[in-house]
Amino acid sequence: MRFSWRIFAGYFLLLGLLAAYVVSVVRDEIKPAMRRSAEAVLLDTANLLAEMVQPDMVAGRLDDGRLAATLQRFAARQPQAEVWGVRQDHTQLRVYLTDARGVVLLDSAGQAVGQDYSRWRDVALTLRGQYGARSTLADAANPLSTVMYVAAPVRDGQRIIGVLTVSRPNLAMQPHIERSEAKLGRLIGVVLLAALLLGALFSWWLSRGITRLTRFADSVSAGGSEAVPHFAANRELDTLAQALGRMRSELDGKAYVEHYVHDLTHELKSPLAGLRASAELLQDDLPPAERVRFLRHIDSESVRLQQIVDHLLQLASLEATGRLKQPQPQPLTELLAGELQALAPQLGARRVTPAATLPQATVAGDAFLLRQALRNILQNAIDFTADDGAITLQLQPVDSSWQLHIANDGPPVPDYALPRLFDRFYSLPRPQGPKSSGLGLALTRTIVQLHGGDITLANQSPGVCVTLQLPAADAANPLARVLG
Repeated sequence: MRFSWRIFAGYFLLLGLLAAYVVSVVRDEIKPAMRRSAEAVLLDTANLLAEMVQPDMVAGRLDDGRLAATLQRFAARQPQAEVWGVRQDHTQLRVYLTDARGVVLLDSAGQAVGQDYSRWRDVALTLRGQYGARSTLADAANPLSTVMYVAAPVRDGQRIIGVLTVSRPNLAMQPHIERSEAKLGRLIGVVLLAALLLGALFSWWLSRGITRLTRFADSVSAGGSEAVPHFAANRELDTLAQALGRMRSELDGKAYVEHYVHDLTHELKSPLAGLRASAELLQDDLPPAERVRFLRHIDSESVRLQQIVDHLLQLASLEATGRLKQPQPQPLTELLAGELQALAPQLGARRVTPAATLPQATVAGDAFLLRQALRNILQNAIDFTADDGAITLQLQPVDSSWQLHIANDGPPVPDYALPRLFDRFYSLPRPQGPKSSGLGLALTRTIVQLHGGDITLANQSPGVCVTLQLPAADAANPLARVLG
């Protein structure tokens, strides 16, 4: 089962148990509360009627029938009222009066006159000067048929001369109880549904956060570069995400160092092996011409080692920087012209022509780094162009950037090599001259990315084209006079 469903199921179970408990408690309290309220009303009614009947009992005028007739008319009334949604068509209050011996003198129901009620608790307790009340089943087979009796003493001074009892069936309250329970049930149902929706939303929100963290952790284990997720409303998940981000940085740094050292070791093996072999041979008695050849080999391999170290130091410095400190507007065309001038001796008979009239262009960046990137690209273009070949330059605006195309008509790059040309220590054999360190294009890409740009290399017919894209700025164009 999914984590979110487990959370929701646990929340649903807890909420269901809580709702059942609340309903049970409230229902257990509704009936007693209503009966206590009804008992208080009956008590007030009994005392009121006791005070009303007291003068007649003291004066001995109960036999004139006026009170009995009044009670009979009361019992026959039909209120035709609707009380809180419950229809009431007849009175449900019964009143009876006993003398000091407990014998019924008057009964609004007309059924107990002359009977001895002295054993009933309402009469017996009241005659003893205590609070008299009782509940009695009208039908032994029906637990809801209880009738509540509340009595009040009729006094002549301090002497109790009679008891007036008021009764009302609890069944009369049942419609109100059922209506309250139904209303309570609907209310609890609405609250429960709202709580379930909130629980489902919370479960989804929490599960979504955990899913994002899981996806990020999978990305970390796979060496991906997915951004660290941020949880503004959940500090614990946000702290965990930041910890995973730091862990990825540590892992990336460790993997980077291991890969770097592995590539560097592999790259240094060849020149070091050549140096050692030449040094061993120089210990023998060799002809002067051979000694000169091996000394020149030692010198060229030493230069190659120095170039590798210099490029590595510069590449590491740029990668550690992460951004340019103070970029300034730089004339891209002037920088390109300067590098072409510096490489003029290597151009020989190769032709360098613009594809069209070059526009004015500047970029924001560091002049030294931009010149180095341009020189690496131009140097590669020259190395892989025949002596009588051509190099074409094209500069054009694209959105808010300048796009520089440097193309030659040399041999195409093999398909297997295209994805790896910007990797460290990867290079292709040059038509003329020794193999390079394989760090030039890697360094160029780092410089371009540091400037917020992009660089790509693709085959075309004929030759190869390098596309350099950098954010645009304002400048002038001196390239036309350089190309003459």
